[in-house]
Amino acid sequence: MSHPDNCLFCKIAAGTIPSRKVYEDDELFVFHDIHPHAPVHLLIIPKAHIASMAHVGPEHAALLGRMMVLAPKLAMAEGCNPYPEGGFRIMTNTGVEGGQEIQHLHLHVIGGARPWLKG
Repeated sequence: MSHPDNCLFCKIAAGTIPSRKVYEDDELFVFHDIHPHAPVHLLIIPKAHIASMAHVGPEHAALLGRMMVLAPKLAMAEGCNPYPEGGFRIMTNTGVEGGQEIQHLHLHVIGGARPWLKG
């Protein structure tokens, strides 16, 4: 797995920068966002450095599938209310115009109160 020295999320996955870890296996690392937008705000990242969705290829299909399957399980475990009245968002930002701030592929799993409805 490639872990660029200057990548914040690679350092978090490697344990050299502390995080509030939720889940970890051989390929994935999940932690709480340090600037949450809702009561539940998790980041799911691959341990292998992939800069963004613009950099994924067919070889990443199984990894992306695992990330998507893991998201609802962790959302419920971390406090999201069940479907259909409850729920959560899964979001990924890609590139500067897409709002990506950290150049390491990550899924946001956001749920609970809906602050995006305010104002």
